[in-house]
Amino acid sequence: MKLSKGLVLASVGASVLFLGVAQAVKEAISEEELGYRNQTLYDEKPVAPPKVEFIKTPPGSGKKFARAYENAPPQIPHSVEGLIPIKPGQNACLGCHMPDVAKSVGATPIPKTHIALDLFTKGGKKKELKIDPARYQCVMCHAAQADAPPLVKNVFKPEFRDPQAKQKSTLFERWKEGLP
Repeated sequence: MKLSKGLVLASVGASVLFLGVAQAVKEAISEEELGYRNQTLYDEKPVAPPKVEFIKTPPGSGKKFARAYENAPPQIPHSVEGLIPIKPGQNACLGCHMPDVAKSVGATPIPKTHIALDLFTKGGKKKELKIDPARYQCVMCHAAQADAPPLVKNVFKPEFRDPQAKQKSTLFERWKEGLP
């Protein structure tokens, strides 16, 4: 008798589980709905991305964007035509954004977190500022902006500990936060 009760309970439990999984599968996003392709991911035919218009505002005249979240890399508020691709020894961004030039041209200066540490200078001599090689490819983090409809609704709401962090990074001041 105990065995048949257990078998019945197991059957009922399996049925409930099966029905729940079946319902979840119905509500899942289909492969055709993923991304902008709107077709099966197994089709190898080339699919062109939607056409977008990038900002054409010349450097120096774009309006700065608020940060997407605290310490987010700032978005590029001007055209990048002629400025990319960035190659070894050829980074047009540095012409305006190096700290010793930025203020005079009204550009956002490269932060201290992007400057190479010089651990070997002796006698207090100050060497020229150089960008850290890991930060040389600006467009790895800083994105040119386009007038394009979002593919997915953004429901993210950023929280800033410091109201100034909406416009300026506080990463250099906070990078050791939480460390002993």
